[in-house]
Amino acid sequence: MSAEVKSTTVVGLMSGTSLDGVSAAAARFTDGAHGAVSVELLGFLSLPFKPDQRERLLGAVRGGDAREYCRLNFDLGDWLADAALEVMRAFRLSKNNVAAIASHGQTLWHEPGHSTWQLGEAAVIAERAGIPVVSDFRVRDVAAGGQGAPLVSIADALLFSHATRSRALQNIGGIGNVTIVPPGGAFDGMRAFDTGPGVAVIDGVARALVPGTPYDVDGRLARAGNAIEPVVQQMLEDPFFAAQPPKSTGRELFSSEYIARFIVSCRSASPGATDADIVATAVSLTARSIADAYRNWVPAGLNEAVLSGGGAKNPALVDAIATAIAPRRVVLFDDLFFDGEAKEAVAFALLGYLYLTKRSGNVPGATGARGPRILGKWTPA
Repeated sequence: MSAEVKSTTVVGLMSGTSLDGVSAAAARFTDGAHGAVSVELLGFLSLPFKPDQRERLLGAVRGGDAREYCRLNFDLGDWLADAALEVMRAFRLSKNNVAAIASHGQTLWHEPGHSTWQLGEAAVIAERAGIPVVSDFRVRDVAAGGQGAPLVSIADALLFSHATRSRALQNIGGIGNVTIVPPGGAFDGMRAFDTGPGVAVIDGVARALVPGTPYDVDGRLARAGNAIEPVVQQMLEDPFFAAQPPKSTGRELFSSEYIARFIVSCRSASPGATDADIVATAVSLTARSIADAYRNWVPAGLNEAVLSGGGAKNPALVDAIATAIAPRRVVLFDDLFFDGEAKEAVAFALLGYLYLTKRSGNVPGATGARGPRILGKWTPA
């Protein structure tokens, strides 16, 4: 009789730079031969931030005081716990079924080469859920000389590679990041880095120009406009885009001030520009930054880009990327695996699983760290 295959369920929590809300995924992991890991997505949901919650997070990113940071850290822990408990309730998981909650938290500041800071108190999550928490994944990689990002590369290699060909896994959250995974998910030859803005600039421009609009729904504004290409070219002259990987970025660069300058630049370059033209320009910036990154830093022979994240739900952006990276083929993550918006929450669930099984969670070739490291900090139930 063959031995019973043991599996482990972890709830992964992700709150990204788009500040839309918390994504929660319950994932079951099973070890295979030769270090392989398989995943079954048991359930996924997204809890949007309330307007006042989002404003507090935005305000903290822009600046704050010690009291507000202290309070927000615990309050966000409560919001993260809400998401973990909700996904467990929705998919009938008791705390006895879940080995750990893996929480990325919310990045407040990320300074590659020096430090990184995520809020969302793990002790609050553990207390509320009665389940151990693994959190603060980025800091060990940064301490080891890495960028602390992108950390989804380990999931791209272990869970989402192709058996016979290289694949670019392009996530489009608030920030865009890509992992180039060789056939079979081999770590040798992997490369990963942030490509630039994902939807942070697109969403920020849409909110600024059309009050009450959370984002450009279905890309309708962008489809009604024409990109102002001189502005795109001007923005692509930022030193970040010319820097060699490994590299990472965030709202420290693509901030509310950046968005305000972007709008001013569009109106200056094209005095008759409509709101739709400016949103279309933001879409072109993301698409062009991805295409330039592929041209400059991705090995020849790659013929497939798999898009995930919130930006992959924007048809105007998907079409712009397909045009910009042609003749490479664009495929939606949803069509190959599961809902692409669950991908990063699943990736952090995997990092929690790797912590539990005492395996490294970073890919040094992607982050630039001095070597493999077990990522995360443990908070018991």
